[in-house]
Parts: sequence; C-alpha cells; structure tokens
Amino acid sequence: MSVQSHIDKVLRKIEEYSPGQDEFYQAAHEVLHSLIPLLEEDNRYDVHNILERIMVPERTIIFRVCWLDDHGRVQTNYGYRVQFNSAIGQYKGGLRFHPSVNLGIIKFLGFEQIFKNALTGLQIGGAKGGSNFDPKGKSDNEIMRFCQAFMSELFKHIGKTRDVPAGDIGVGAREIGYLFGQYKKLTGHFEGVITGKALNWGGSNTRKEATGYGSVYFAENILKKYDKDLEGKICTVSGSGNVAIYTIEKLYEMGAIPVTCSDSKGTIYHETGIDVNSLKAIKEINHQSLEVYAQVHPDSVYTPVSHYPEGRHQAWDVPCDVAFPSATQNELDLEDAKVLVANGCILVNEGANMPTTPDAVAYLKKHNILFGPGKAANAGGVATSQLEMSQNASMANWSFEEVDIKLRQIMRNIFETAYETSKEFGCEGDLVTGANIAGFRKVADSMIDQGAV
Repeated sequence: MSVQSHIDKVLRKIEEYSPGQDEFYQAAHEVLHSLIPLLEEDNRYDVHNILERIMVPERTIIFRVCWLDDHGRVQTNYGYRVQFNSAIGQYKGGLRFHPSVNLGIIKFLGFEQIFKNALTGLQIGGAKGGSNFDPKGKSDNEIMRFCQAFMSELFKHIGKTRDVPAGDIGVGAREIGYLFGQYKKLTGHFEGVITGKALNWGGSNTRKEATGYGSVYFAENILKKYDKDLEGKICTVSGSGNVAIYTIEKLYEMGAIPVTCSDSKGTIYHETGIDVNSLKAIKEINHQSLEVYAQVHPDSVYTPVSHYPEGRHQAWDVPCDVAFPSATQNELDLEDAKVLVANGCILVNEGANMPTTPDAVAYLKKHNILFGPGKAANAGGVATSQLEMSQNASMANWSFEEVDIKLRQIMRNIFETAYETSKEFGCEGDLVTGANIAGFRKVADSMIDQGAV
C-alpha cells in the first residue's frame, strides 16, 4: 500500500469512528499529509502502526458538571479531558471554558498539543480539556461553584506526574485559583498539578505573557531568516485575551506598531497603535466589551461583528506587514488571505490554535507569504508552563527576566528545529511541514521505543 493510500485509509477510519468532529478531521488531514516525505523515507512508522495508534487518544474522559447558580437552580454542563499521548512525558494541555466546546474541539486541540509539546524540546505529552460552560455574564460565586464542581470530577484523573492542566480560553487566573483550591481540598496535597497559578502560591513569572511573547519571538526568528525585522512594521492582531494582549505588548518592545484587536462582539482599529494599558484595564480588570475602548479613544474605529460579512474578520482588511491571528480556530479564511496578500502582508504568524483555514494556508503559500504555524508559533505558553512545573518541583522561583530569556531561547530552538527539518525533507522554509515532521518524529520514535502500549 502506498503512503498516500495508507493516510487516506487512516483518515476514513477516524471519520467513521469519530463522527461530526470537523476540527479534529482538519487537524488530522494537515498533520498526516505533511508527513508523507518522512513516511516514504522510513517504513518503521508503518511497521509499528504508528499512524493508527497516534490518532486515538490514550484516554477520553467525559463527565457531567452540576453546579448551583445564584438563584439556587442546578445547572448542568459537559466536562472533558482527552489524554492524547504520553510517550514523551506526563499529559500537558489547557482547559477551555466556552460554549463552543465539544468533544471534537477538545480532540483537535489535544492532537495539536502532542506535536506542539514535542517541539518545545521539553518532556511533556499532549492533552486538552474543558467544558461548554461560559464564564461571561456569570458572577464570581457562580464561576467558583462551577470550577469546584468541575474539579470534583477531574481530580480523579490528574496529578503532577500524570496530567498537569493549565488555562486556555475562558480559564484565566481566577478560574485556575478556584480549580487548584478545590484540588487541594479534595486531595490534601499542595503540588504543581495545575500551571498558570498566581505568583504568591507557586506560579511562574512570565506565564501570563508567555504565549503572546513567544508568538512575537517566533515571528522575529522567521523575519531574521529572511533579513527582515519587526522594527516599524504595521501589525494586525485578532483577539483580546492573554495571547493578543501580550502579543501587542511585545510588538511595541520590538519597535512594531500593532493597530487592531478584537473580541466576540467587534474589532478595534487604532491607526496610531493600540493602547495596551487601556486594553488591559478593559479586558483584564473590568471584563468589558471593546466598545468601551472606542469610547476611551475616539480616534479609534470600532466595527461590530454585525456590520461585517458573515465569516469575515475586520482585522484582516486593515493593511499590514504582519498578521497575528490570536483568537480562535478558523478565524482567517480564504477571502481574508486574498485581502492580506493584496495589501502587501509579508508574514502570517499564528498565535491561536489552527486559526487559518486550509485553503487560506494554501493561498498564502502559493503567493510566497511567510507563515508561522500555530503548533510552533504559539508553543511559548506550554513551554513556560513546563518551566513552572520545574520551579514547583525544585521549590524555586525564577525572576521575570530569567524566564523570559529561557522562553526566547525555546522559541528560537523551535524555529530552528522546524526550519532545519523542512530543509532536510526538501521543502526549505515550509514551517508547517517542518514542525509537523519534527514533532511527530520525536513522539513516534518514543512510541516505538516503548513497545505496543
């Protein structure tokens, strides 16, 4: 059987046994097809049935979460933890609380996490979890009760050498605190079982900033490879969570000018540059809509989602040099890619997980636009989570500067690994292929070493 036929067979099988999981199929198609050069060169992965094995999570946990709202009514949500692969270390991956969460979303994120974690060079396996619970509009007490109910089931399946969750969309410092407090109450153990903790009880400097900072560091490495830099570049950023906020902050430090941000209700375009302090106050402190930003900065333009064509993102219509999709999956489509190319964009760097649709990626590649894939470009968050685990294990506390230096080096290593792997397999500069092959090879070789488990 040819490699292509084998891949097609595996993809048909996962669609048959995992119906309705479109995001998981999308991630699987991208990874498996990019592995063709490796699979044609080395038949060990066929002999050991690695493709079939790596597509199936080691463990999938689905549970009910019942909690009391402020009116004394019992509410019910779904909870998930997909422990995908532990070949190179204990499971590691965030928790996402968002109404869009379902098993397919969690499987896609967990599958991507396998290779992202492998690329960091650190010993961590891939997992993801979450719930269809929406923290927006909920009181602090409701969020606390939900987190406690969620952890009352999850705690049975995690541990510092077993599975170490972190935050993701909808799970920030507040939620991490409530989750950890319940874990400690249930187990009686104060241990590094969750990352993203507050600094005064075991957290790491730079963790909140890490994914955004790391994304910018990755973009910096791409541009340097082609004798360019971020100085003076106009940058568009989507999102207004941790990733977007700290991408914007680090872009300023690099001399770039970030001019957009967005949330679920609309997009801000501020030609002179996004005011980071205002953005932090609105999103991190007051948890408000970006409509407020336009009120504070009347020289900015706010475009509600309802005023824009369905499926399009206003940020990608703004002329830019570098685009940083940093919100959610499939937010940059083919029409967006066409506009970016027409406007002279030279690099699309993914701060979110799989934010660019396959046809958009193909169009960008066809027009020689530099591209930083999410599993490499946004790996700074999980890398710093592992640094937090290291600090917890040794009861140490590294300074902001120490962690930032380590993060910058990790992102440089990830870029060099992806680039050199692309060169090795005859597609120099194709970081999607390079990142996928490098991450897969490390995990697959470890699976072969450990036998049929």
